[in-house]
Amino acid sequence: MALRGNLRDFTISQLLNLINLANKTGTLVVEGPSETAKVAFRDGKLSYAQMGQEDSSLASVLHKAKKLSSGQYKSIQQHAAHISDKELGLLLINAGYLSQDDILTDLQQHFTDIIQRLFTWVEGFFHFDNDSLPPDDRISVRLDLENLIIEGSRQMREWEQLQDEIPSLDMALKFTDRPGTNLRNINLSVEEWRVVSYVNPRNTIRQIASATKMNDLEIRRIVYGLLQAGLVETSRFGGATTMAPKVRVFPSEDKGEQRSLINRLITRIRSL
Repeated sequence: MALRGNLRDFTISQLLNLINLANKTGTLVVEGPSETAKVAFRDGKLSYAQMGQEDSSLASVLHKAKKLSSGQYKSIQQHAAHISDKELGLLLINAGYLSQDDILTDLQQHFTDIIQRLFTWVEGFFHFDNDSLPPDDRISVRLDLENLIIEGSRQMREWEQLQDEIPSLDMALKFTDRPGTNLRNINLSVEEWRVVSYVNPRNTIRQIASATKMNDLEIRRIVYGLLQAGLVETSRFGGATTMAPKVRVFPSEDKGEQRSLINRLITRIRSL
């Protein structure tokens, strides 16, 4: 199967469906505007995925999944960087620190997250390399594509809606004129607090996404929710070349601390 083309002609969902139906083995290479993704398959099932130059090592995946502490992750980088993922996995299993299922579940989630990010790509070129397989030192999985395709189709519909609501990430955000009551009556997630702490007419949504390490879909989801809640509104970008300083706002379960954070936030808003 010669599979090569443009994402304008074939969506990621369509490509995955073709690979699934044909039970293909090989690697799909997708070249986007700023990075290249490589997704490997074996007999039509997801085996491995790599996004650009991101660290997809087992230690990094387990650290992001909070299975390894920052100290443990740094120690592995310093003292065990020479061993393969397969060797590290066996060491962790034999030491009773993690089970094989734990490791495979975290890897599956990591690879799935990469696929979900690919669903938002509408520009780029792709080709399927039948002779390319995952690196021998990496751990591969076997994940059915049907659920990924269904979720991808749903995500594409959401993406199109969010693009209609927030057509550009180069707009800025500002707090609404009277946000105090709204802030007191709404529970913000960790990610929403991070975004809120950067809201300033001198910060574009794109800059906020970069500062909070969110992709286009994630930042649009959160901004859309804040817009619907009446906490913020879009404004013209103020033209600053650097990010305006953020307020140090951290989520907390403590109600007293939350009220204190909210009051500090309201005071800052009034001073803008």
